[in-house]
Amino acid sequence: MKKLGLVCFTFVSLTLSWASHAEDKRYISDELSTYIHTGPGTQYRIIGTLNAGEEVTVLSVNENAGYAQIRDSKDRTSWLPLNQLSQTPSLRLRVPELEKQVSDLTARLGNIDQEWNQRTADMQQKVSASDNIITALRNENQDLKNQLIVAQKKVDAANVQLDDKQREIILQWFLYGGGVAGIGLLIGLLLPHLIPSRKKNDRWMR
Repeated sequence: MKKLGLVCFTFVSLTLSWASHAEDKRYISDELSTYIHTGPGTQYRIIGTLNAGEEVTVLSVNENAGYAQIRDSKDRTSWLPLNQLSQTPSLRLRVPELEKQVSDLTARLGNIDQEWNQRTADMQQKVSASDNIITALRNENQDLKNQLIVAQKKVDAANVQLDDKQREIILQWFLYGGGVAGIGLLIGLLLPHLIPSRKKNDRWMR
């Protein structure tokens, strides 16, 4: 009875172990080509070989025997040692993918380099345009300064001429006023002498 229970327990354990590894993708190790058997051991008949790097599907695993039941690309179901399986893709499968990734990265780097060159050219063009604008503004500013200096000189000359005119006008008015005052003073001095002498002449004639 105990033996029957032990057998049942072993069977259940193996079943659970096989179920846990069902439909698991694995790869034949790159270092070898391996024989596949009809059962979990070398005592079973060899039904073919698998090349290094081939992808297989693990259907179940016999932990005690160290074998896995697999299905290959030819849809054959067979057994082979667990240590001849790898969880990572083989180099034969990874090299084309890596080459594609390298090609994609090279293309992207080429595009990035082209975009960078275009951006650099655009920036240089903008900087050149900005330099031209700055130079034009500086020249215009210098022209305005020169015009301001000329205008200031003209204003100064006009102020000098205006001061001369004002002094000339003031002098003319002073001379005119002095002349008028002198004539008035002269008339005032001569007029009293002229009027009495006329009266004396009038009396004498009478």
